[in-house]
Amino acid sequence: MTRNGKETAAVFDRMLGQAPVWAVEPGPFSPVILSSRVRLARNLSAIPFPALTTEADQSTVVNRLRRVAGEVEELAASTFVPFDGLDEREIEFLVERRLISKDLARGRRRRGVLVGEGEGEAIMVNEEDHFRLQAVVSGLRLGEALDRGGLLDRVLDARLDYAFHDKYGFLTACPTNVGTGMRASVLAHLPALVLTRRAKKVIQGVTAMGLAVRGFYGEGSDVMGNFFQISNQTTLGPDEHAIVSRLDEVVRQIIGFEEEARETMWKQARPELEDKIYRGYATLRYARTISWEEVASLASAVRFGIALELPGLVGLATLNEILVFSQPGHVTRRAGRELSDPERRELRAEYVRARVAADRGGEPSRPGRGIADHPEPGLDE
Repeated sequence: MTRNGKETAAVFDRMLGQAPVWAVEPGPFSPVILSSRVRLARNLSAIPFPALTTEADQSTVVNRLRRVAGEVEELAASTFVPFDGLDEREIEFLVERRLISKDLARGRRRRGVLVGEGEGEAIMVNEEDHFRLQAVVSGLRLGEALDRGGLLDRVLDARLDYAFHDKYGFLTACPTNVGTGMRASVLAHLPALVLTRRAKKVIQGVTAMGLAVRGFYGEGSDVMGNFFQISNQTTLGPDEHAIVSRLDEVVRQIIGFEEEARETMWKQARPELEDKIYRGYATLRYARTISWEEVASLASAVRFGIALELPGLVGLATLNEILVFSQPGHVTRRAGRELSDPERRELRAEYVRARVAADRGGEPSRPGRGIADHPEPGLDE
């Protein structure tokens, strides 16, 4: 194995040994909002957009980022993962960590990703644009995600010549990203809106306001486990802070709708709701074979129960870890070999059982409390 190969293997092993910071740290409105993310599209002025680049151009883009990463303190703890030599499962693993997009995973250019400490920041290289800068934090903290992404942006801007137009702003491969080049998003868990059949109406309203609603992995992915990614679509005109402020306002309204739906369900169908939650918990704890889709669905039910403070369940951080580490690429990586589907289902169930058993949960002070009754970190402290 080459030096680069050993370094890359060490990165994967390190990630396999710990969850991303955004998944385990508490954040405001964590029962509903898993994470907030800001992604910035940037290009070098002297090199064509990636779709028109030569292999030499692509290497230049990669090398310039690696040089900057080696020169600045802000990126000293980051690690560059080149895609040269990665197999499909390793690339899938990076998608599952939300470090790269499906488009980058499917790409054929010379590409890679710079991963920051704790995976709170990352930079994709040679996707649709030369660089996609990403900052992700737990809970509803879009402003903080913007601050972190902005710092990363300034570090690169001071050392690289961005493609920028005085009138139109940052120039991007896709015209829909011109201007700020920013996509801000939250990963939201909305089971009550789905179960009460209000989700479609809320999504239509959100879309009418110029926002996009996508699945668990973002653009081009399906909704699983009642998880939705909600993001801005407008990038030209309003500045970054105005876009983030508007998205934050809409997300808070959605949280309110979800809370109302949960309260309604609790009042009208408490026995059925508790039964669904505890059956989901029991399956996670005792299943001998299970698919990733089943884990996402059952984890959704248990997450609902945690928000309602039902006794005897696991903590949110544990549930988030289960969502991350039970994904197909993670199960395969942990096994250290290629797996058949039945083997993967069995090993996944083994991991989930062990993780649930290790966290038996705590008794709440009062069962049946809603989201609004929770003091949220960063708001009341």
